[in-house]
Amino acid sequence: MDPAYVTVHMEEDRSHWWFRGRLAVICATLRRALPPRRVRLLELGCGSGNVLAALTEFGEAVGMEANDDLITAARAAGLDVRVGHLPDDLGVAPGWAEVVLLLDVIEHVDDDVATLGAARAGIGEGGLLVVTVPAYRWLWSGHDEVLGHRRRYTAGELRAAVERAGFAVLRVSYFNTLLFPLLVAVRAWKRLRGDRGHDLRRPAAPLNALLERVFALERYLVPRVALPFGSSLILIGRR
Repeated sequence: MDPAYVTVHMEEDRSHWWFRGRLAVICATLRRALPPRRVRLLELGCGSGNVLAALTEFGEAVGMEANDDLITAARAAGLDVRVGHLPDDLGVAPGWAEVVLLLDVIEHVDDDVATLGAARAGIGEGGLLVVTVPAYRWLWSGHDEVLGHRRRYTAGELRAAVERAGFAVLRVSYFNTLLFPLLVAVRAWKRLRGDRGHDLRRPAAPLNALLERVFALERYLVPRVALPFGSSLILIGRR
């Protein structure tokens, strides 16, 4: 990841419509997928803790992160974030977690299957894996390069990687579907202009709020049905 983007990430992950809409979809999916009791959750690559803070709704939430600045920001928010590095150090004992989350992480690594296999070691028997990734190679742009992505996925490619790592896939769905035509248009316009920057320049507050509301509407859909397209994917697997 471009070091300059780390600063942008810390500024935007609690305010930008994309982060806030994604969080609504993830939390709604977890409410439907998790057992009706408190569980132990481990978020690998937790960044500055936007999602990790919300995971406390479901039980004991621990984060693992490698970037010092992001760790500092997350700990300043009172979160339990431990220094670790995929695939060798998860920050917890093997089998500790009942749920492991890799949220927009495996697209950054050279060997996604090895990383998923390392995550498997942190999950107890029968525990859940939750993965989100960016979708469609044809959407590749300067945004992916700034963020340090290695790849984007189709549903079939993500399913295959997770199964090769030893998980049974319970469900997979695209999301960020309602705004997908707008995103495609923005990417096409940037490509025409030769703009190689990231996409996380927050729009004016009224537009930011509107985009968040539209994206967050998918919290009523994604936990229940597999959407056929979108700019992201979410997968739930079981060890």
